[in-house]
Order: sequence, then C-alpha cells, then structure tokens
Amino acid sequence: MSRLVVVSNRVALPGASQNGGLATALDAALRETGGLWFGWSGKVARAHSGELHRQQEDGIEYLTVDLSREDYEGYYNGFSNRTLWPLLHFRLDLVDYNAMTQAAYRGVNALFAEKLSKELRDDDIVWVQDYHLFPLAQELRKRGVRARIGFFLHVPFPSADIVAGLPHHEKTFGALSSYDLVGFQTERDLERFQDYIRLFRGGQVAAQGDLRDHDGRHFTAAAFPIGIDAGAIETLAETASRSATTKRMHASLNGRALAIGVDRLDYSKGLPERFRAIERFFERHADQRGKMTYLQIAPVSRGGVASYRALRRELEQYAGHINGAHAEPDWTPVRYVNRTYPHPALTGFYRLSRMALVTPLRDGMNLVAKEYVASQDGNDPGALVLSIFAGAARELDGALLVNPFDSDGVADAIAAAMAMPREARRERWQSMIARIREYDIHAWRKDFLSRLAGTRG
Repeated sequence: MSRLVVVSNRVALPGASQNGGLATALDAALRETGGLWFGWSGKVARAHSGELHRQQEDGIEYLTVDLSREDYEGYYNGFSNRTLWPLLHFRLDLVDYNAMTQAAYRGVNALFAEKLSKELRDDDIVWVQDYHLFPLAQELRKRGVRARIGFFLHVPFPSADIVAGLPHHEKTFGALSSYDLVGFQTERDLERFQDYIRLFRGGQVAAQGDLRDHDGRHFTAAAFPIGIDAGAIETLAETASRSATTKRMHASLNGRALAIGVDRLDYSKGLPERFRAIERFFERHADQRGKMTYLQIAPVSRGGVASYRALRRELEQYAGHINGAHAEPDWTPVRYVNRTYPHPALTGFYRLSRMALVTPLRDGMNLVAKEYVASQDGNDPGALVLSIFAGAARELDGALLVNPFDSDGVADAIAAAMAMPREARRERWQSMIARIREYDIHAWRKDFLSRLAGTRG
C-alpha cells in the first residue's frame, strides 16, 4: 500500500489545541498507511537555517521547517494573504500585488520542494492543501519527483477574468497543471477553473474534469465538497447542551429566541451586510422587537492588516448603532464579541439557537453551516439562513437561501425562520442532516484519495 504524504502550510502537530475536523481527517488517513506530514512549523526565525524538525507519533512522521522573517512577510502575510486571498474571494479591488512578495511565495514553495523531494518515494501519494502551495507540484517535478500528487483548494476559485487580472497569473495558477488531480469544493469552482485553462492557458477540456494544458500535459480536476465529522459534532452538541456555559447563555436570554453567527473576522464573510439585514429585520418586523437576540462571534484574524482593522471598527460601530436605536432596558438586540470560544461551547450555542445566519459574500464551503445543522436537536431543530454564495448552499437544500447583498431579503428570511413551525423545521433539518452524515469528512478524504490513486501519475 502506498504511503500518504500530506503537505500543508501549517502542520497539525500531535496534541496541538487548534486541531479541527480537517486535521482529524488527515491524521486518520495518515494512520491507515503510515505517512508523513510536511509544512511550516509556525515559527519565524531571523534567518532561514534550512533545518528540518522531525517528530514521530503513532506511525506518522511530522516534518516542519521554520521561515525567515523575510519569507514570512513575503510568502504568508504578503502574497498568500494580501494578494491571493482577496483574489480568490472575487475581490480584485483589495488585491495588493507586489513582485517581491510573489517572488517570496515562489521561493518558499521551492524551499518546501527542496526539503520534501529528498523524503519522497516514487510510490508515495502526495496530497497538497490549499492556495499557499499552488506551485509546489511544479517545483517537485523540477526535482524529479514522479509520485502521484494531488491538490485540494479549500476556498473558492474565481472566474477566469478575475484570475487573469493578477499580473503574471500563469506563474501561480498555470502551475496547477503539474498536479495529477486538482480538487475543488463545488462543480461551479471546477467550471471556472476549466474556463481558465481553456481561455488563458491555451489548454483543452476534453470532458468535464479531463484537462490538457498548453504543453500537452494531461491532468484531472473534480469537485469534492468537504464535510465535517458529523457523528463527533452531534455527540459534542448533545453533551454541551447540558453544560454550565450553555445553561448560562440560555438563562441570559430571558425566554427570547437566539440567532447566532460565527465567523472569522474577514471581509469575505459579509458581516457589515449581515448587520444591515439585522437592522432591517427590526425595522420591517416591528412585532419581533424584544423577541430575538442576535449573537455574533467574530474572532479577530490578521489583525495586522489595515482592511481587517477597519472592518472591526465598522462592526463595532454598527452593533452600537443597532443597539442604540432598538434596545430596551432589559434587552440588547445584538451581542457582538471578538473572542474565540472552545468548540464544545460553540456546539452548545448552536443547539440552543433558533436560527443560524451564515451569509458570506463568497465562501468555498462554510463548515459552520454544516456544524450548526449537525448540532441540532432533531425533535426541535433550528433553521439555517444561508448565502447562495457559500459552497454549502449547493448541498443544504433545507436552508433558507438568501442573497447577502439583499438586506431586505435576508431580513424577511430571518422573520420566516422565527415564524417557521416545528414540523417544517424538522423536515428541512432531516434533508440536510442526511447529506451531512452521508458525505462526512471521512467520506470526503476517502473519495479524494481513491480518485488520486487512480490517476496516471
């Protein structure tokens, strides 16, 4: 049986507290065959030493490398977060392009390839994760690596015209043809990628997912909508519903319904637009004032980037504006917090909530939507208000689908969720939980690896 090699920007080292569903699934895959997990250590040094850090546990070898301060600023803070992230979320207006950070991005991918190529065998299965590592297979091929190499993009893939708006886009996106299998969250992402290969790479699409680049290299692309560890979430939420944290939250509501949003503080999540919809809900449905409290949990991310600091200030002002206009002495319409909560606490809050608002302007999948559904009490589940621009909208047909740019439409969906009878909520929930259980995080990784093992290599 071939050895699995996982490559990601950050490595989920044993015992790390940030390990989530994806890390759990990749760890499980590595344990089946024994394997290797390679990536950045998360440490930044004054200068790059080139030293590999090795750690082994339960048949898995963890290999990490430190980054120099210069590489960290160029590769990670620069090209990955200030250039690729906004581009991949359809925000050309926020793209900060710099030839030096692009060179640093290529340089770190070359560094990873140099270190990793010496550890690889021809019969390995290599699985590369996310946009930080677009050129990695190309760099590995230059060093003679013949193993099968797959890539999965966890975020959206934008339209071909947006991709082509990046100077020297072919250096980054053209490199994807060096993989044997390129995976996307949705069929729509796959279609956009095929358009790019055809329109801007001079390639061919022989059939859906059967591609040839301009140099004749054949490779495969397909959609693999990522799931969650549904069984674990259901158990966690049921236990959390009896916790002191959840009970305190319930008591604080004084009999009012709870609506919840949990998002990393990021402009792709549509938080200002969501706050406008909350305001419109209280204006358009005056009879609902005092009956619902909205809790927005938005941990700060990338606080050193100016656009993120501006977003935080905007949301603080908007929450104050809504509360100033609509609050009563015994009721605050919006609770807005920037702290991180433990996963068990979040599942308890999900289970307590009458509805979840998941309204990103663009999202590859959005696992909060799936975790909310999996956390519900099947006898009296809450409703999910979900953006049509989240990848999850293509699977969760029981959600109330909304356009996040239409604040009145989102406001009316909130009202519909508040008024929805229990039987209707149960019907919608049952259709969604069936899909979430069937294609969970373990089915997702088995599907991808089975397809990669069958490629030509």
